[in-house]
Parts: sequence; structure tokens; C-alpha cells
Amino acid sequence: MTGPDPLVEIAHFLRRLQWAALAVALCWIVWLLSPVLSPFVLGALLGWLGDPVVDRLERAGRSRNSAVLLVFTAMSLLVVLGLVLLVPLIQEQIMTLIDSIPGYQQWIVSTAMPWVEMRTGMEITGWLDLNHLVELVRANWESAGGFASNLLGYMSRSGFALIALAANIALLPVVTFFALRDWDLLVARVASLIPRDHLQTVTRLATQSSEVLSGFLRGQFLVMLALGVIYAVGLWGVGLDLGILIGIIGGILTFVPYVGPATVLVLGCIAAVVQYGDWQHFLAVLVVFGVGQLVESYWLTPKLVGDRIGLHPVAVIFAVLAGGQLFGFLGMLIALPCAAVVNVLLRYAEERYTHSRLYAGAPSRMIVVGEEPPSPPLPSEPKAE
Repeated sequence: MTGPDPLVEIAHFLRRLQWAALAVALCWIVWLLSPVLSPFVLGALLGWLGDPVVDRLERAGRSRNSAVLLVFTAMSLLVVLGLVLLVPLIQEQIMTLIDSIPGYQQWIVSTAMPWVEMRTGMEITGWLDLNHLVELVRANWESAGGFASNLLGYMSRSGFALIALAANIALLPVVTFFALRDWDLLVARVASLIPRDHLQTVTRLATQSSEVLSGFLRGQFLVMLALGVIYAVGLWGVGLDLGILIGIIGGILTFVPYVGPATVLVLGCIAAVVQYGDWQHFLAVLVVFGVGQLVESYWLTPKLVGDRIGLHPVAVIFAVLAGGQLFGFLGMLIALPCAAVVNVLLRYAEERYTHSRLYAGAPSRMIVVGEEPPSPPLPSEPKAE
């Protein structure tokens, strides 16, 4: 039996080398154009998220343009409403936090540290100078503010930077509108360029990637929004001055397992003890935390997220951080789509591997149902001497 043709093997290697060089060149171009590509990528993501709603309105009898106009107007109103409501609220909560820092400092020095020292026997006050830490944080805060002032001053002096920032902000709604209007045409154009013998496989993988990414983004965003509202309203109803800020932080961190709920529990209990110092408000924070966990476990996550996502939160965090490190803000935008595609490709590779001969081993002769198994060979008779 002759082995594989060396020329064929060399041709396959050169073809793979060409694809690898093309991928490296594409990454290099994306890295160079990352400041320019950010509004286009973000607009394309928004258009992709809104395209199913546009298609549903089209099936209901509306034209494509009117459906796109309705969805684009609704998205714009949601963004404006969120900015109008959240920005002043968060600013007010931050000012409340700054005013409350001396009270928290006094509680830590006079109550928390003596309690820990009494229970553990460790001398924390001797080697932990809280006043020095507060002054260090204040100095760093002031230096950060000075850096921000210098940065803003540089941007104000640099007309090109301001023009680029204004252009990116102005481009975002334009790109989003055209992405909503022409998304189906773009998909059809890309599909027409795929080789025909690979069209079915590529279509299946692209559909699965879109389902994974859309399910994660839409479901997890709704869970974060719902829990943020529940925690913020609940802690505000308890009477905590920082309840809204704690609820917002807990809602944002919900996509990390245990981090979001633990943040609400720890910060809420500390805020209740420092502000009121009684067990009633402490117990009320525990009730708010328990209600949020029950709603998330038995209704939000099963209904909105489910088990079809396949993106582990740790993988999501790594993808976002790695994308930001490599390509800046653009990398953070494309991190989740790339993670969804890689997740689907890994599943496809696992499927191909489990159906390969390498995994199953050499084929053996199968016995057909109803067929008599082969009888063992008869022992040979001894020869007559």
C-alpha cells in the first residue's frame, strides 16, 4: 500500500499557511483601524440585535422601512431615557457615598476592627493604619482627577481628537439604522460568497453562533436589568441611603456567578449596620437578598437564559479582558461574538472527533440481527499412525 503523495501534502501545508497568514494580516489591520472601526462594529451589533424585531414586524404586514424606523426610534428612546434617568441618579448616589465615607471610616475603626480583634486575637490596628489608607486613596483620587483634567485639557486643545470623538458619536446611529435596514441583504451577500460544497455546514454553524450570542446577550441583559431594579428598589425601600447604588452594582455583576449576589449581601448588610445599627434593617436586607435570589433562580434564569447558552461566565470575562488588552474598546465589542463563534466551532470539532475513526477505533465486523454467529472451528482429528 503506497503512502500519501508528498506533493499533495506540501500543497495542503501551503494552503494552511496561506490561511494562517491571511488571519494574521486581518488581525493586524483590525488593530491598526480599531479607533475607526468601533462605531461600525457597535452599530452592526445593535442592528443584529434589532433585526429579529424588524423581521417580526415585516411578517405582521409592515414594510421594511417602516419596521426599521419603528425599531430604531424605540432603541433611541430607550437609550435617551436610560441616560436621563440613570446619570443624575448615579451622580447623586456617588455624592452620597462621598459624604458617607467619614461615617464608614468611624464604624470600621471603632466597631469592626475591635470586634475582629476580639474574636481572632490579631492586632489589626497596630499594622493597619486606616487613616493612612484613607489619605492614600484621597491622594490617588486627586491625582486621578488631575490626570483626567489634563486629559480633558489635551482633548480640548486637540481639535482632531474632538472631531474624531464627535464623528464616532454621530456615526453610531447612522450605522445602526443602515445595519437594521440592510441586515438581510448583507447576510445574503455573504452567503453567496461561501463555496457551495460548504454552504450547509457554514450556515448551520453561523445559525448556532447567532443563537448562542443572542441568547446570552438578551437573556443575561434582562436578568441583570431585572435584578438591578429588584435590589435597588428593595434596598431603597428598606431605607438605605446607598441602596440604589448597591442595587445597580449588584445587577451589573450578576453575570459573574456568586459575585453579584455576594456584593448585594455584603454591601447591603454593612450599609444597614453603619446607617441604623439595629437588627431590623439588617434582617430587611437579608429579605431583599432572598427575594432577589428566589426570583432569579426560579423565574428569571430559567425563562430568559435557560441551558442553551453554552458560554461560561469565566470564559466571557476572559474574552472581554483579552479583547480589550489586544484591541482596546473595539476588542471588548468583538470579544463576545468571537467567543460565541469559538464555542460553536469547538462543539463542531468535538462532534467531528467523536464520529471519527480516531475516536471509534478500527471498524470490526458487526453481526446482523438474525444472523447465526460464526461457529468456532472444529478441533482437528488426530492422525492415524
